[in-house]
Amino acid sequence: MNWPLTKKHNGEAGGNGHIIEMVGITKVYDTGKIKVEALRGIDLVVDPGEFVAIVGPSGSGKSTLLNLVGCLDTPTDGSYHLGGEAVAGLDRDALADVRNRRVGFVFQNFNLLPQLTALENVEMPLLFGGVGRRERRRRALDQLARVGLADRVEHRPTELSGGQMQRVAIARALAMEPDIVLADEPTGNLDTGSGSDVMSLLTELWGQGRTLVVVTHDKGLARRAGRVVEIRDGLVVTDELAVA
Repeated sequence: MNWPLTKKHNGEAGGNGHIIEMVGITKVYDTGKIKVEALRGIDLVVDPGEFVAIVGPSGSGKSTLLNLVGCLDTPTDGSYHLGGEAVAGLDRDALADVRNRRVGFVFQNFNLLPQLTALENVEMPLLFGGVGRRERRRRALDQLARVGLADRVEHRPTELSGGQMQRVAIARALAMEPDIVLADEPTGNLDTGSGSDVMSLLTELWGQGRTLVVVTHDKGLARRAGRVVEIRDGLVVTDELAVA
């Protein structure tokens, strides 16, 4: 079953209740000698509470798309609304504010600060968000308990397994109660058992009503999603309900 993307917008994004609405998104990297078209006209909508897996071969534009969705970068052209807010033309400071309020990130390499404890890592987005010390600690402890790490709050990343580090990263992504959680190859650096645990945790978050967009090569993780969007050569080639 293909999702009728062209029927979900009318030339411009925004105002239709979608948490993500992209229309005609392009991204061109100009190295001075050559221009690389990473995305060549992406239309994508995601509704609140969906779990979308983005798949495709290496170099197809998946991570570029995720960076744009997460306001880590801006498109060359096209219209993008996140939670009804137009973000395609925002400057760097405004994008940083939107990211901290609306988006939680989970990365393949965890991106934890090695000198900080698990608790302190989870507190970081709350610190940037201006949350007071006592409330910051309470919320970080709650999120670590939520991912099963209540007994590891004072451990540093070097004292944790790969699966535990990824769970800390997920707790950090949830700390600000974002509108959407984005994950870039969240099981890519994990062994089979740890990867399965992380997949189960992401599926559980979806079951609790979270909106998830995950870039993955992991077919098992993609099968757990509600939708699978395939990207090839900077274009959406299929957008279908996942088959369990």
